[in-house]
Amino acid sequence: MNSARGYEQQGNNGGATHCSLLDSRNIPEHVAIIMDGNGRWAEKRNLARIEGHREGLNAAKEVVQTALEVGIHYLTLYVFSVDNWKRPYYEIKALMEMFEDFLSKNEEELVEKGIKLVTIGRRTDLPKGLQKQLLSTCKKTESNFKLVLTLALSYGSRLDILDAVKEIVKKALLGQVKISDINEELFKSHLSTSFCPDPDLLIRTSGEMRLSNFLLWESSYTEFYFTNTYWPDFRRQEFLEALGTFAKRQRRFGQVAVKN
Repeated sequence: MNSARGYEQQGNNGGATHCSLLDSRNIPEHVAIIMDGNGRWAEKRNLARIEGHREGLNAAKEVVQTALEVGIHYLTLYVFSVDNWKRPYYEIKALMEMFEDFLSKNEEELVEKGIKLVTIGRRTDLPKGLQKQLLSTCKKTESNFKLVLTLALSYGSRLDILDAVKEIVKKALLGQVKISDINEELFKSHLSTSFCPDPDLLIRTSGEMRLSNFLLWESSYTEFYFTNTYWPDFRRQEFLEALGTFAKRQRRFGQVAVKN
């Protein structure tokens, strides 16, 4: 089959259990992930919560590499929400420093692999050092096209929607937009995610089953995949299993299913 790609998956015993064939016609163009469970992963092992975040970055790197290999074009990771600022100061400070260091060490690899880094959310909320590093990495990778990696940082979908409404109202008051012009396409163009298609698949780890203010507008017809696995343990095999589940689903977008 020319349209299929084979990926060997490892069983719990470390050996190859089977070869999962992913049909390129059924690979989602855009995958969004709520990376949940870092703290609980660490606590379960009697480790500091920050160690869960550290291992979570390694999981993210593995998932990004897998996405690149299977041909996903857009990958959006929910890294830090606007509500996460309510967490203990020391945890936030350590996480931001860790993330800045991780980006710095992996910047050249992103460039070499053709990955374009983009951010959504209120970047100005972030520490100056992290802002500077993000600006550098986004600039160096802006001409890449193999995979668009979007990091949602200090992001909240409700805020994004409100910002879009305010911008449209402002244009309407200036006479730049008529009420009759306002439709889904216009509204989408004012969201921070206007550069990418809506997600085909949204994955949430750690057993929670909610969107947590993530891509609310964009997920109208997104397929959801929930797993009990904590994010630090969500690696290549788990990701491929999620993609395999997606490939078996029939997406109707409100229409009647087509019978074979």
